[in-house]
Amino acid sequence: MPLHDHFRPPGNRLPWRPLHNGWISELATRINSHLPDGYLALDAISIDGGLEVDVGIEEEFEPEAGDEEPGDTGGTAVATARTIYTPPPATATAHYQFPEVIELRVTSERDGRLVGAIEMVSPGNKDRGAKRDMFIAKCLDYLAGGACVVIVDVITSRRANLHNEIIERLGGPESLVLPEEANLYAATYRPIVRKKKFDIDVWVTPVLVGGELPTMPMRVVAGLFVPVELEAAYAAACRGRKFNV
Repeated sequence: MPLHDHFRPPGNRLPWRPLHNGWISELATRINSHLPDGYLALDAISIDGGLEVDVGIEEEFEPEAGDEEPGDTGGTAVATARTIYTPPPATATAHYQFPEVIELRVTSERDGRLVGAIEMVSPGNKDRGAKRDMFIAKCLDYLAGGACVVIVDVITSRRANLHNEIIERLGGPESLVLPEEANLYAATYRPIVRKKKFDIDVWVTPVLVGGELPTMPMRVVAGLFVPVELEAAYAAACRGRKFNV
């Protein structure tokens, strides 16, 4: 199936959010079929600053009207944690907006180590300023930890080229920089140590609305790569949502 523009008619009959949700899920199924025992691919999606509260993240709830005042237990005994240290009031509070996340993570089931990630770019990731910087910083952090990163950008509503910005941060050669008009693409970044030097091997392929999507490599461990079958997963996601334009 040729790539459609999911921001303009007739492609916007299938908006980018349900497309990306289905696409990353299809990719997880296909990646898992190629992975050796001991590795697992799971998709993760968080849009509009959503936060998945995990172990170690504290939540504070504001009392609502009618709630009991602190200490008023209504006659029921309540166990309280022993106070070890009471900090002074915070100097100030910074309100952090979490970046949009549509990604697939491949981890080792033995130790939970991240070995690979597929990042589906969202419009929010291509915003100017902090959102774009956070996306790029996350990708660079994954690479610094030794994980292979695949980026897929089919967002036609904004023209920022995150691949070019990553290459600039990496100090890569001009041959890896895409021309200004090539703002849709798929790219793989594979960290590797050669002769005691840290290198990043890069595969990058521009994509076009109306064209087919490429199959990209993703390194799992040592010299083992699995195919990221973007075209087949895209077509399956579209068919599953009755989009056959």
